[in-house]
Amino acid sequence: MGEEIEKRPLLNVKEVTKTFGGVTALHNVDFQVAQNEIVGLIGPNGAGKTTFFNIIAGNIRQDRGKIYFEGRNCTHLRPFERCRLGIARTYQAVRPFMDFSVEQNVMVGLCYGRREEPKAGSNIDEKGRKILELLGLEGKRRELTKNLTLVDRKLVEVARALATSPKLLLLDEVLSGLNPVELEEAVKLIKTLSKSFGFTIIWIEHIMKALLTVCDRFVVLHYGSKLIEGKPDVVVSDERVMEAYLGRGGMRLAERLRQSYSSAGGNESDAFG
Repeated sequence: MGEEIEKRPLLNVKEVTKTFGGVTALHNVDFQVAQNEIVGLIGPNGAGKTTFFNIIAGNIRQDRGKIYFEGRNCTHLRPFERCRLGIARTYQAVRPFMDFSVEQNVMVGLCYGRREEPKAGSNIDEKGRKILELLGLEGKRRELTKNLTLVDRKLVEVARALATSPKLLLLDEVLSGLNPVELEEAVKLIKTLSKSFGFTIIWIEHIMKALLTVCDRFVVLHYGSKLIEGKPDVVVSDERVMEAYLGRGGMRLAERLRQSYSSAGGNESDAFG
């Protein structure tokens, strides 16, 4: 897979830097993602993860660096132009159209997203229904989004993103605020969606157990710089990552947890759970 990424990445971010006043949010970040990869973007609070998503989606402009999508330079494209190329995102603080129904939110994505070649017998209603059914929202299609629970609002936001027909989906902490049962169902759903639609995912999440079951690779940001990237089991056991998340005192606790899990035949990565 490494050779494939180098030959033709779906997304290729080169030396992206962004400052806010005297604070450097991102510094010379290089980032590549291959077609159909699921990459976990992790790091402690304030590491620059959401800023990175905002730059990829075009919500803010970087100070320096370039962004290529499918080999095309989209550095200066506006958000809706990037969406029509196939880049969609969700937000940590959910942003569906609250006064729209669930169905209307999906229609926005269908109308303003990527233009696909029409398939025989296909139509907008059919595609919208499929998305709502996969997300368990078919029975709530006519309800106003503002009347839904937080979980369902998150699903509406995902549905709207899916309706744009993304090639790349940016998920920003879609699991935050969910209880353990909801978490398990959401992880299963993301796996199903990835297989059903065949898109690439970059996923910001603090719930490491969830990422470990889904992601092919992790990229770690720390103070706006890329700290390390690689296979999930390698990354989470790296001392630099442990220190970035936990500090030196936390590393000593993590070491005791690893030893206890090892003696019990558990998985070391559970220490992050």
